[in-house]
Amino acid sequence: MRGRYGLKSRTRSLAVSSILASLYAVLVVTLAPFSFLPFQVRVADALLPLSIVFGIPAAYGLSIGCAVANYAGGLMLFGGASIIDVTGGAIANFLACYLAWLIGRQGGVKRRFVASLVQTAVITLIVGSYLWVLVGMPGTYDIFGLELPGLFAVIVGVAIGSVIAINVLGFALEEAVRRTLYVTDK
Repeated sequence: MRGRYGLKSRTRSLAVSSILASLYAVLVVTLAPFSFLPFQVRVADALLPLSIVFGIPAAYGLSIGCAVANYAGGLMLFGGASIIDVTGGAIANFLACYLAWLIGRQGGVKRRFVASLVQTAVITLIVGSYLWVLVGMPGTYDIFGLELPGLFAVIVGVAIGSVIAINVLGFALEEAVRRTLYVTDK
């Protein structure tokens, strides 16, 4: 093994990417009724905070998993996949994971929680914006008794699901994995 980027390191990175890509895709496709459309709780997004622990390999894996899941889900549910959903979701996942890794890799639990909030914001804004275009939701929608314009309604719908998946489930998962692997704060 040569230095820090030897065979062992590359093998571990590939394994992390592959496992997370597979888990993400399987969770999205298995839970398809909850994983698509403007009002969604994408349970697979609970894996996103793991990028704080596993770094860039997790970002790659979760992006690839999202692309595969959005392609497969589009075929299953809508009879065809949208290139906007396949690429937009993958880019959103990569950006969210990369930013969370930058923010949360050093520091304590508060910093890691802020990193998961950044993930929620990135996913909400990117996915909410392109879903509004794809689904074509003009007009206003009643959400919890509030009349909201189409774009804002979609963003609120994605935000609610993202808070549940990323900040509640995902942050708890990240902290549990961190403790299990004995990862210490830097």
